[in-house]
Amino acid sequence: MKLTWPALSQLIRYGVVGLLTNLAGYGVYLLLTWLWLEPKLAVTLLYPVGVITGYFGHARYSFSYQGRATSSMSRYLVAHAIGYGANICLLYVFSDALHYPHQAVQAAAIFIVAGLLFLLFKFFVFPPARGDGPE
Repeated sequence: MKLTWPALSQLIRYGVVGLLTNLAGYGVYLLLTWLWLEPKLAVTLLYPVGVITGYFGHARYSFSYQGRATSSMSRYLVAHAIGYGANICLLYVFSDALHYPHQAVQAAAIFIVAGLLFLLFKFFVFPPARGDGPE
C-alpha cells in the first residue's frame, strides 16, 4: 500500500479522533483503577463509551463514510470486539502473567489496538465506495 496524501490525511484525522477519545478514556481509567477498580473491569466498563463516541468521529471525520450507518455500525462493533479482545489479552499477558505495571501496559495497548483498529476501519468498516479506491 503506497502512502499518498489522502491516505496520510486519513491517518492524521484518525489519530486526532483517537487521541481525543483515548486521552479522556485513559484519564478515567487511571482514576478508576487508582480509586478501587480492577484494571480489566475498568477497561470493560470504559470500552463501550469509547466505541460509541468514536463511531461518529471516525465515520464522518476520519473516513468520510457515505454509506448506510446500519451496515457500518455492525462492522464497527465486530472490529471493536476484536480490539477489545486484543486489549484484554495484552493486559492479561503483560500485567497478570509477566507482572508489568498495568498502567504502562494499558498505555501501550492504546497504541497497539489503535493500529489494529485503523486497518479494520479502513478496509472493513468504512471501505471506500466502489470507484474511489486506487487504480
